[in-house]
Amino acid sequence: MGHGLGFRHVMLIQRGHLFGWCPVGMACGIALFFGLRFEPSVALILSVGSVGAGAAFVSRRIGEAMSPIFVFLTMIALGFVLAGWRAHSVAGPVLDWRYYGPVEGRIVGMDRSASDAVRLTLDHVKLDRVAPSETPRRVRISLHSKSGLGVVPEPGLRVMTTAHLGPPGGPVEPGGFDFQRHAWFAELGAVGYTRVPLLAISMAEFDLRQTVFRIRMSVSTHVRAILPGDVGGFAAAVTTGDRSGISQDALQDLRASNTAHLLAISGLHMGLLSGFVFGLLRLLFALIPHVALYWPARKMAAVGALIAASVYLALSGGNVATERAFVMVAVALCAVLVNRRALSLRAVAMAALIVLTLRPEALMGPGFQMSFAATTALVAVFGWIRDLDWSLGPKWLQPVLGVVISSAVAGLATAPIGAAHFNTMAHYGLIANLASVPLMGTLVIPAAVLALVLAPVGLDGIGLWLMGLGLRWILWVADTVSGLEGAQGYVAGPGPAVLPLMALGMLFVILWQGRVRFAGGAAVALAFLLWQTGSRPQVLVADTGGIVGLMTDEGRALSKAKGAGFVARNWLENDGEGIGQEDAAARWKEGSGPRIVHLSGKRAAAGFTGCAKGDIVVSNTELVDAANLPCLVLSPPILRRTGAIAFVETGGGLRIRTARDVAGDRMWSGWTKTPPPELTRLFENNWAVAANK
Repeated sequence: MGHGLGFRHVMLIQRGHLFGWCPVGMACGIALFFGLRFEPSVALILSVGSVGAGAAFVSRRIGEAMSPIFVFLTMIALGFVLAGWRAHSVAGPVLDWRYYGPVEGRIVGMDRSASDAVRLTLDHVKLDRVAPSETPRRVRISLHSKSGLGVVPEPGLRVMTTAHLGPPGGPVEPGGFDFQRHAWFAELGAVGYTRVPLLAISMAEFDLRQTVFRIRMSVSTHVRAILPGDVGGFAAAVTTGDRSGISQDALQDLRASNTAHLLAISGLHMGLLSGFVFGLLRLLFALIPHVALYWPARKMAAVGALIAASVYLALSGGNVATERAFVMVAVALCAVLVNRRALSLRAVAMAALIVLTLRPEALMGPGFQMSFAATTALVAVFGWIRDLDWSLGPKWLQPVLGVVISSAVAGLATAPIGAAHFNTMAHYGLIANLASVPLMGTLVIPAAVLALVLAPVGLDGIGLWLMGLGLRWILWVADTVSGLEGAQGYVAGPGPAVLPLMALGMLFVILWQGRVRFAGGAAVALAFLLWQTGSRPQVLVADTGGIVGLMTDEGRALSKAKGAGFVARNWLENDGEGIGQEDAAARWKEGSGPRIVHLSGKRAAAGFTGCAKGDIVVSNTELVDAANLPCLVLSPPILRRTGAIAFVETGGGLRIRTARDVAGDRMWSGWTKTPPPELTRLFENNWAVAANK
């Protein structure tokens, strides 16, 4: 009886604070869907939905102490169903072979790849001798022509070229970033490159999205014409979302100083823009006595700010990050319209619910995680300061302290997430942000608004010039801070349980009421402990067999100094190392640790003389009579079935883990539902081989 009364008392204390748990429950359901290693059938998804409906029904007829538990179960089921619905709604053909030939399509996206090549996304695709039912909805092609691009790419232009295409690649190692899943939700059915210049076929018919896209790119070109170099590229990025004009060196400086978030049109930019417009409109309305006294000036200003944010959303291209930022700002402004507190945990929860409903897959990306981590932490900390009636000093000092606290809180909240996804930490990021972020709100964003207002009369250059002053300072700060000794550190990637455990622990501290909330700190501490004590694979094999990585006392040794650079860079970053591929290749010594033989190319495969029991042979070409060799042979026929392979050290030797094992057989994985018998026998027969070594 006493325990029952105690539980009821604890739950009653939570009244008025439980709404924040709704997106947490939905996120748990979405994570459950993406964490499955099998593809749930439509019947299973509907069954989960029925269970959720039942839980919702029970929650209305059970005591108020137990009702929140059934509501939470309902939200879990809702998240699972929404993720399943979204995954099926974007389903489309995916190439499952290597294609070389004519490619025709309409340009619907333009950006740059990591190698700084122009990259186009095409829809309405036509491929030679490929049936329309098997043709991907969208393909993405990098332009590597040495004789020029041919026709200048323009939004909506229908083009043709000859390209190499293939299916989106899987994770570079088991448990790594799943590009196949990312491409599935982006509706990309193939990726590749061309070395042939583009040919224009015709402009596409009128389409509202493409018209907006053309306006965006025209604005970007205009901005970069007035502000050349990285300053113009930076200005184009924060106004239109087009990052193609900023150099890789500048990008690296921004990342090393933890100011790269200023490039993305995120909550910061959207909040600064809408806040500036809101404040400006309130000031203008206050100057008109009749409006100030008799009209709802505050609500009118909120409507004006919402319109400005909507225009910014359209101008910036409306990608996932910008949509998320717009939803958060729109929720805050709508709260003003209904006389509610604009910045509250309830508003953040409502924004999260909307984003997860529209794009459940966003939960798995660093953008969603970092954005809502920073926003939740900021609202919670400033809410505690308000509730405890803490003073931030004299009025003249309060804005300065506010910026310091905001930067510190947002930095601490997002640092673990950024380190987990990108394996880097900017040691002087707080300094760089304190020197840069205030200028975004006081100069860059107001100047952008001024440029927009003056554009109809051809005087936008004034606003852009002022904008350039602020952006030059930010780039100088990034260059200076990134050049400091020890500015950037590297950390090894965490295990799959670390970030969820850390997030749930911090959410418990923020959302739960009562002293028990501090138990969430134990979960955060456990997450960091698991991160620190985690280990990296002893051996890594790329899914093409093109490169092998062996862990040594000095760090990861790579089998090649050149080639497979993307895979090599990701392996080294996940190990927490900041060295280059050539330095890692210098560590490679035949015979150290497990005897690994890497055969690269047909000539090396032809010269292969054999192996002994216990050897591991990796080849990027098929070996003759590989099934009869006494060693473990990993060649393209096997690797196409498994994806990347890791050998993890255990007490009994090396355990084999494949990307397929971790990701499972999902609709976006491109693997067959069951492994072929010969693959199963191969690993069973060679388990002792790997274990003995």
